[in-house]
Amino acid sequence: MTQQSPRDERDYFERIYTAVEQVPWGKVATYGDIATLVGDGCDARVVGHALGALGARSATVPWQRIINRTGGISLTGHGQRERLEEEGVAFDERGNARMDAHHWSGPSEEWARANGFQTLPRTAEKPASAQLQLF
Repeated sequence: MTQQSPRDERDYFERIYTAVEQVPWGKVATYGDIATLVGDGCDARVVGHALGALGARSATVPWQRIINRTGGISLTGHGQRERLEEEGVAFDERGNARMDAHHWSGPSEEWARANGFQTLPRTAEKPASAQLQLF
């Protein structure tokens, strides 16, 4: 891994913030999702560092929508869960966000391509023939 200059780090963080800004109200993404979108060697820890460095921008970048891969929230003392609940995000009995209902599938391919980002891998949907037939 190459050492980045402070200027490079700020540019990298800006790309992370741009990706986070795409997560819509009522949806959540994981640190790993954002890293995938940014690409270029980004990983979940870098996303966490970037969000930790938001400072005053935390009022405009929806940091609360970024959670861990199991749906866990990281900043219980900062009102993350309360903010997500205000957006309609439901939590299970263990306190994890309901990923089945609220996990964001990522930006459109067009947006990603136009802005130099990756897309998230699409989850395979069950074919209609795999559904239970009642009639």
